[in-house]
Amino acid sequence: MKLDFKIHHIGYVTDNIIITSAIFEELGYESDEKILDPIQKVYICFLHKGNVPSIELVEPIDEHSSINKILKRNGVSPYHICYEVSDIEKAYSGLVEDGFVPLFRPVEAAAINDRLICYLYKKEIGYIELVNE
Repeated sequence: MKLDFKIHHIGYVTDNIIITSAIFEELGYESDEKILDPIQKVYICFLHKGNVPSIELVEPIDEHSSINKILKRNGVSPYHICYEVSDIEKAYSGLVEDGFVPLFRPVEAAAINDRLICYLYKKEIGYIELVNE
């Protein structure tokens, strides 16, 4: 199934948003405020620079956060690419039909003005996130 995806951001897992965002700021990025996402149980901060995809920094709120395993295994690193789609339900269903494993159905994301997001995984590509336009 062919779907129209546009890169929205690259997600980095970090153990300290303040330190990681300061390094990106030295590279010319501007950072938004740090936001708590209670649904995903993480802190999030977006960084922007011109017309390039944004960077999303994701920090666990505690030892029970779902991204702790990724952080422990890989350290501070990129771990997903987020694609903006016009119809998240259609994209979600199409990817599941193509063998992607959904981590959860679309939910509102506090850090993106309550737009719907979801994560999926496929061994050959890794984690992806979808965000509704």
